[in-house]
Amino acid sequence: MLRHALSAVVPASLIVLLAACGNGEPPVQSIRPVMVVQPQPAGELVDSYPGEVRARLEPELAFRIGGKVAKRLVEVGQRVSKDQPLAELDPQDVRLQLEAIRAQVTAAQANLQLVRAERDRYRKLLERQLVSRSQYDNAENLFRAGEARLKQVQAEFDVANNQAGYAVLRASQNGVIARRMVEVGQVVAAGQTVFTLAADGEREVLINLPEQAFGRFRVGQPVAVELWSQPDQRFPGRIRELAPAADPQSRTFAARVAFSEGKVPAELGQSARVFIAHGGEVPLAVPLSALSAEQGRPYVWVVDPQASTLKRRLVRTGAYGEKQVPVLEGLQADDWVVAAGVQVLREGQQVRPVDRENRAVKLAAKE
Repeated sequence: MLRHALSAVVPASLIVLLAACGNGEPPVQSIRPVMVVQPQPAGELVDSYPGEVRARLEPELAFRIGGKVAKRLVEVGQRVSKDQPLAELDPQDVRLQLEAIRAQVTAAQANLQLVRAERDRYRKLLERQLVSRSQYDNAENLFRAGEARLKQVQAEFDVANNQAGYAVLRASQNGVIARRMVEVGQVVAAGQTVFTLAADGEREVLINLPEQAFGRFRVGQPVAVELWSQPDQRFPGRIRELAPAADPQSRTFAARVAFSEGKVPAELGQSARVFIAHGGEVPLAVPLSALSAEQGRPYVWVVDPQASTLKRRLVRTGAYGEKQVPVLEGLQADDWVVAAGVQVLREGQQVRPVDRENRAVKLAAKE
């Protein structure tokens, strides 16, 4: 009997549901609230690039002669003063060369004394007409050759003496050792970089500019620099130097940014961010959250002011900013654009526009 009762109740409930759904009235759809904004002038949009504080002068220090590194006297990050010894080469070969040339100088001096005495003796004999003029001229030529030989070996001795001093690498000016490229026992060639010195004085920020936007930058262009240690303060600066060629690996152009103010609390190696304003006129900009894309084509949702329904609007954008994106084509200044939740919206959907404070927005109909 219970089975017969259930079979009678279930069809009756289904009939009630079908009657409710088939009354011809569409189901009630809730009007979705959406936060809307109007495009704003984008004249103050800027691009930001991370960078590192560097010294303006960074000479690469190298030995003027080749040899084996015998001593390394400083470490990376150590402060050094001008003419301070930084590293030394094995001086044995240089000393042997110096001693060999010193012996040549002694031999040349002895030879000069000999040919001078011979020249003086032939001069006296010529005055007495005991030798021919050609014999005297030969003695004179030997004397001049002895003088020239002595000058030559003395110059070679000076060079060898200087090279003995070149076996010690010294700091060219006051600063901090930024990089070290050799170790003790390594054989280096003349001119091979051993240390990079960050000289005391002005500080700059090294940044890398993208290849596709490199044409927008120029030497002397004003910028703003923000140090990570002082995020609430921006220091004025300018682009001092642009690399003429892109880096072969990163395909970016290195740029040096100098501070316009005299004293800036920037230390070597600090992280920084450089802000560069757009050079061209960008008419409008919308928040990044308002932009969506389909098949690589960016679009925004625009609210129809008369029906409060959504319309998809294709746009052409410029370079993305940190919080906004410039819109070059597709929007008007009086358009109302959905600023958040654009992924769950659909074409023709009726919405209730609100502002950031969740207050209702009255849309003015376009004439």
